[in-house]
Amino acid sequence: MTSITPQSRRVPGRARRLLALAAAAALLAQPALAVPRCSNETDQAVFEVEALKTELMVVATTCKGNTEDRYNDFVRRYQQALVVSNREIGQYFTKLHGRGGQRAQDIFITELANARSNNARRLGSDFCPRNSGLFDEVMALQGVTDLPAYAATKDLLASGVTACPGGTPAAASARATKAPARRSAR
Repeated sequence: MTSITPQSRRVPGRARRLLALAAAAALLAQPALAVPRCSNETDQAVFEVEALKTELMVVATTCKGNTEDRYNDFVRRYQQALVVSNREIGQYFTKLHGRGGQRAQDIFITELANARSNNARRLGSDFCPRNSGLFDEVMALQGVTDLPAYAATKDLLASGVTACPGGTPAAASARATKAPARRSAR
C-alpha cells in the first residue's frame, strides 16, 4: 500500500493552474440547466406574454422619461391579446387549483413582478439602458399574433419564476383520475 505524504500531495504552480483551467473548462462544457417549461406550448406562450407584460411594467415604473406613456401605448395596442392571455392564465390556475385558482394566480403574478423588479435592482443603472428598447421592439411587431413569439425570445421566465408553477392542468387532472377511490369500511 502506498501512503500519501504531504510532499506527494503538492502540485507545482504551473500544474495547479492547468488543473484549475481544466476544471473551469469542464464546468463551462456542462449543459445549462434548462428552465422548466409547460408541457403545453399554448400555456407556455401565455406565461411568456405575462412575463413580457410584467417586464414592460417594471421598465415603465423604474425608468425615467416617457416610459409610462409607452407602456400605456403597449397595453392599448395589444389589449385584445392581453385580455385573452389573462383569461387563459386564470383558466390555467382554476384547472390546477379549483377554487384556490385566483389565489394561486395572484401569488404567481406577485412572484413574477418581484422577480422582474429584483432583476432591475441587480442590474442597477444598467437596467434602463438595457430594457427601454423593449418598447421599440414590441411596438414594431407586425401584429398582435406576433406577441407570443416575441415574448418567447426574451427568456424572462428564466430568472426566478417558473412557467406552469405547480405542474400542468393536464398533469393535475391525471393525478386526480389515478387517485384510488375510497371505499367505506362496511
